[in-house]
Amino acid sequence: MITHELSLSDTTYRLLKEFIYRHCGLFFDDGNKYLLERRLANRVALHQLRDFQEYYYYLMYDKNRAEELNAVIDILTINETYFFREVPQLKAFAEEILPEIAEAKGRAGERSLRIWSAGCSTGEEPHTVAMLVLDSGLFAGWEVEIFGSDISHRVLKIARKGEYGPSSFRCTDPLHRDKYFTPVDGKWRIIDPVRRLVHFGYLNLFDSSRIALLGEVDIVFCRNVIIYFDKEGKKKVITEFENRLKTGGYLLLGHSESLMNLSTAFRLKHFKHDMVYQKA
Repeated sequence: MITHELSLSDTTYRLLKEFIYRHCGLFFDDGNKYLLERRLANRVALHQLRDFQEYYYYLMYDKNRAEELNAVIDILTINETYFFREVPQLKAFAEEILPEIAEAKGRAGERSLRIWSAGCSTGEEPHTVAMLVLDSGLFAGWEVEIFGSDISHRVLKIARKGEYGPSSFRCTDPLHRDKYFTPVDGKWRIIDPVRRLVHFGYLNLFDSSRIALLGEVDIVFCRNVIIYFDKEGKKKVITEFENRLKTGGYLLLGHSESLMNLSTAFRLKHFKHDMVYQKA
């Protein structure tokens, strides 16, 4: 067992951060060395490696590298989320975007709605979207598909289970909780009509070939995700969203996120409750 205090050298830090960036776009600048050192030290000790340099080689070449990389992503990503987050934007989605899409598709004779929640974490966002779609009453009898993707297998396991504790309901109206959840062992479980609309899967936003398999979607939610990428990483991910969205489709980012200097493929559309990006 390695017992000495581990220290991450500048050279190995550069190798590790570049490896992580190439894999999934998570960006660490020169001021984040201590954070990476602190979060990965236990992994070095777990595998009884001498130092971070050996750990880098482990990630690069070991037969269990894929499993270990999943563990690294779980450690490095923050999965803070809850139901009905950023209410003004959700009001724009429910009261203006959904009716607009339903009307346009109705005129065209279409009866399908596809929504992608990119970086869905433990599932509160796509489940919220499903509840709002059901609340609208506009899509009864339609083919509705809401896909939640994340790079963390750990959070996807929680999302698929669909059971949540009190912290997930900090912005949830009790009426919504009582309508769409049932109490189970001190938690609340999503009811089946909501679960049937939502599917979850592992997806790396830097994996263009896998993303292409999604086909076209009407709406993309990607809120509080691209803040973890550098400018080039953001551009790459936004281009993926552009390629997946139908013309006129909507991209909903977090309130602290912007497409300024990243893309000219979207226009900012003003709704009564909020502003949302629309594919031109």
